Amino acid sequence: MPSSTVSDLAVNVLDASSLLSAFGALGIAVVLFAETGLLVGFFLPGDSLLFTAGLLCVSGSSDRVHLTLWQVLLAAVGGALLGAQVGYLLGRRGGRALLGRYKNRSLHEGVARAEQLLGKYGHAKAVVLARFVPIVRTVLNPLAGVLEMPVRTFTLWQIVGGTIWAIGLVLAGYGLGSSVPNVDTYLLPIVAVVVLISLLPIALEVLRQRKHRSDPDSDPDPHHRDEP
Repeated sequence: MPSSTVSDLAVNVLDASSLLSAFGALGIAVVLFAETGLLVGFFLPGDSLLFTAGLLCVSGSSDRVHLTLWQVLLAAVGGALLGAQVGYLLGRRGGRALLGRYKNRSLHEGVARAEQLLGKYGHAKAVVLARFVPIVRTVLNPLAGVLEMPVRTFTLWQIVGGTIWAIGLVLAGYGLGSSVPNVDTYLLPIVAVVVLISLLPIALEVLRQRKHRSDPDSDPDPHHRDEP
C-alpha cells in the first residue's frame, strides 16, 4: 500500500485516483462499505474507484501509486458485501422512517427506482441489477430491509451481485491496463468514460419518464378502456 505524505491529506472523496493514492486498498473497502451500506455514501464513486484500482494494479501504470491485485479484490468484495448487509439490517431496524430522514432529491429518486426494480424483476434480479446502477445500489439494500425481504434471499443475491460487480470492474480495469501501453496517459479520459457509462441507466430512465409524461396518447389509468 502507498505510504502517506502531507499532500495525501488533501483527499478529494469524489476522485478515485485521489482516494487510491491516499488510502490504497483499505480506501476501497471503506468507500464501498459507505456507498452500499450507509445512505450518506450515495455520492461516492464506486464504479470508477473499482475500475481505476484495477488499472493501478498493473506494473508501471502510474508513478504515484501501485496496488496489489489480490489486496484490491479482497478489499472490493469485502467492502461491497459487508456494506450491503449492514444497509439491509439498518433498513430492517429503522423502517421507512430511516429513508424519510434524508431530504436529498437524488436519494429519493433512487428509492423510487429501486422500488420499480423490485416490482418489475422480483427480489433476486433486482438485488443483482441494483449493483450496477449508482444511487440505486445505495438505497436498495436498506429498502430491502424496510420491505422485509427474506434475509436468506437478500444475502444470497447480494453476495452474487456484489461479487460480480466488484470483481468484474476491477478485472476490467486490470485487463485494459495490461493491454494498453502507458495507460496512465489516458487515465482521466478512461475514468470519465467509466463514469458516463455508469450514469447511462439513470439517464435512460429519466428520458423514458419524460417521454412518458409528454406522450399525449399515454393512458394514466391502465384499467381505463374507451367505450365502443
